[in-house]
Amino acid sequence: MLATMTSINLADRAVDLGEWARTTPNAADVFATAVRAWLDEHLAGEFAHLKGRGGPGSEHEFFEGRLAWDRHLARAGWTCLGWPTRYGGRGATLEQRIIFHQEYARANAPARVNHLGEELLGPTLIEYGTEEQKARFLPGIVDVTELWAQGYSEPGAGSDLAGVSTTARLDDESGTWVVNGQKVWTSLAHVAQWCFVICRTEKGSSRHKGLSFLLVPIEQPGVTVRPIQQLTGTSEFNEVFFDDAVTDADLIVGEPGDGWKVAMGLLQFERGVSTLGQQVGFDRELRDLTRIAESTGAAANPEIGSRLTRAWIGLKVMRAHAERTLDGDVVSQEGAASVAKLLWANWHRDLGELAMAVIGAPSLIGPTHTVEGDANDITDPDHVELDEWQRLFLFTRADTIYGGSNEVQRNIIAERVLGLPREARQ
Repeated sequence: MLATMTSINLADRAVDLGEWARTTPNAADVFATAVRAWLDEHLAGEFAHLKGRGGPGSEHEFFEGRLAWDRHLARAGWTCLGWPTRYGGRGATLEQRIIFHQEYARANAPARVNHLGEELLGPTLIEYGTEEQKARFLPGIVDVTELWAQGYSEPGAGSDLAGVSTTARLDDESGTWVVNGQKVWTSLAHVAQWCFVICRTEKGSSRHKGLSFLLVPIEQPGVTVRPIQQLTGTSEFNEVFFDDAVTDADLIVGEPGDGWKVAMGLLQFERGVSTLGQQVGFDRELRDLTRIAESTGAAANPEIGSRLTRAWIGLKVMRAHAERTLDGDVVSQEGAASVAKLLWANWHRDLGELAMAVIGAPSLIGPTHTVEGDANDITDPDHVELDEWQRLFLFTRADTIYGGSNEVQRNIIAERVLGLPREARQ
């Protein structure tokens, strides 16, 4: 397929990309060309209509089609690039992983449905899991046959992960953990088969102590999933109730009580190289919005012109920070991740507000069209299909909350990086 660019097929899972890069002149350019060519060739035919689908606020769009696309990527060897080859990965270098995410975003390829497994749980199992857990779960992530949900936030805890109250008790007789409690804002639980869950396994413990990281099957009588309708009318998030739900005793990652360490390790993976691909998407949004502002004359308004310029500068700052972080040129990786979250979340929220200002009064009017086919997979009969800028504005209201709120990120920076006194708790 790619024989014109390299003597071997880079879309072959048997090829160790890192080893190939070390022995190939101009490896980065060759790899980028190969990825670009493959995406151009395959984002066509049955997959052509998926371009740009499934992003924030549009998670309902073409889920089955995007799942088929993810599995197509897997068969071609383009999943889990950064994982070690012994676990089904490609052994890709950091540079190659960045290139892939950037080319994927530039191709306007559809949002992935396997992000939580590939980018979060998989690397966490490789770092903290047993060999038996890796053998059981990693292949299903590589080939996208098992999807994962994240069971962190709770109604009484929100972004305060140390405040979780969901419990798990080890039943020696049955050889299972028995889980009780409720999670909320659980991404993709309505389509996933498994959930990684932070539970309190030590009775009477509080805060960071006594927590454990469990792998819990969703498809069982003790688990109830209830979708939460968002401002955008879609339901990516869910409430998940555990009522004597069970999971095998050996499906704990790390030792009992190691849950905080494992959970924090996972969050570091969450803010990895994929954020550079995210920034390519941000750049596209800004360029599209700038073109609209110029075509309508809104850019001539000094305030809007200034805001567009500040948005461009902010994007450059995000890029520079991400490159420094990935190169290790920072005092604290934990602090760098928190800074990155503050940068992109506030920037993206502000872009949504800027879009409403650019479009003006029409932004307040619901569009008259709907999306054809399985894209409009929403059960609410009163749902109105939003246009891309309305979705951007509404969804980005949550950017500064999910994944760790602004307040939590600032506390992390203040206490763990700057060494300031801990915030007083009521």
